[in-house]
Amino acid sequence: MKVEDILTKLPKYSEELGLDLRKPEDRFKWFLASILFARRISSEIAKRTFRKFVEEGLITPDSILEAGWDRLVNVLDSGGYVRYDFSTASNLQEIIKELKERYGGLEELHKLAKDPRDLERRLLEFKGVGPVCVNIFLRELRGVWEKAEPRPSKVAIDMGKSLGLDANKIKLYESALIRLRLEYCKRDRCKECPVRQFCKERKDSS
Repeated sequence: MKVEDILTKLPKYSEELGLDLRKPEDRFKWFLASILFARRISSEIAKRTFRKFVEEGLITPDSILEAGWDRLVNVLDSGGYVRYDFSTASNLQEIIKELKERYGGLEELHKLAKDPRDLERRLLEFKGVGPVCVNIFLRELRGVWEKAEPRPSKVAIDMGKSLGLDANKIKLYESALIRLRLEYCKRDRCKECPVRQFCKERKDSS
């Protein structure tokens, strides 16, 4: 079995959350999830917090704006997002308000973007949306949104090189490479890693 075969089987985070990115409403949900994932917080907490938003029905721009700051903080806390609850609640309100006022929604933002770099620039203009968030959001939209072509992150590039992948394949499998780095490398779980036999940096090689 090739390393590519294993990488293909690793689910994207949007898939794990039950999202179909071909649907506009799920693309907004993924934008919300990307904002949560982008903080310096574990992926497990981000996933749990996103599911709390789903349980509370806070999955559309209007529902989030109507919820109010206090309720957003409570939902963030219920998912374990306590370290960044206040700032994230404020950022969500500001981002979505500006998104609606300037574009009407994410789909119109994408239509107005001239090219992939312009799409990234427009997303980065929202306060609280940084390069990490933009990369998380757009890398899983490759092949879905025409202009979703972010440059691979350094984490993905380093991980891909350790597995002997060329630049094109690093871009293709970026989401899987990020998952491997976060869930296996950073947690010292080399012996459990599904691609350990291909890795040039495995810690149990001796």
